[in-house]
Order: sequence, then structure tokens, then C-alpha cells
Amino acid sequence: MTDREDFLIWLQRDFVRAERAMFDGDAGPRRAIWAEQEPVTVLGAWRNVSNHAELVEAFDELSTSFSNCADYEFDLISFEVLGNMAYTVGYERVAASIDGEPRSFTLRATQVYRRNGDGWRVVHRHADRVG
Repeated sequence: MTDREDFLIWLQRDFVRAERAMFDGDAGPRRAIWAEQEPVTVLGAWRNVSNHAELVEAFDELSTSFSNCADYEFDLISFEVLGNMAYTVGYERVAASIDGEPRSFTLRATQVYRRNGDGWRVVHRHADRVG
């Protein structure tokens, strides 16, 4: 199996599962796929963070707004794996409740990943709403 194939399997299995859980109100799986080793950063649609402690706080806070994830799709536009680093560019299409109100929205998301001894971890996310 190539590095690209290995990364795509992780992305389609672990990353998508973690994002769906986040939009269903559970930040635990998303925290688990993020690197604990600095640097980690988020330029988010709702909040920015610049270290792991802020990341944990932001994900926990954000997850309380979401529930009832009816659909999550990651439309991967581009990706590359270069040694122990990778990136993705794509659209996240979400149908979930935000503060109890059913909503559908699309995020443009660019992410950077680092591979360490126990697999791939997200180290940077930049996302904003489309439209």
C-alpha cells in the first residue's frame, strides 16, 4: 500500500468519523485525531486557536452547539502526502442542528496533517463558510 492510499483510508475512516461526531455534539473523536505536540492551529469558521490547550477548549465549546447530525460529507478536491506531512483541500457539507435549529451548510476546509508513531494527526485547519 502506498503512503497516499494509507492516508486516504485514514481520512475516509477516522477523519470523517470524527467530524461527523463533532457535528453530532461529541468533540472526543475530533480531539483524538489532532496532534498533541505543538504547533497546532485553527483558523476556524467560528473560532481561531494557536495551541493545544485552546484547541481542546474550542472543540469542547463548539460541540455543545451541535446535535442531530443527519449528514456529513467530505468532498475532497485535492490532497498530497509528502513524507510525514500531508494536506487536504475540500468542502465539508453538513446537515445538523445548531443550538437546536436544523441547518445545512458547507465549509471550505484546508488542513495539514503530520504522521507520527501512532498514525496521522491533524496539525492545522483553516475553514470558512461558503456563501
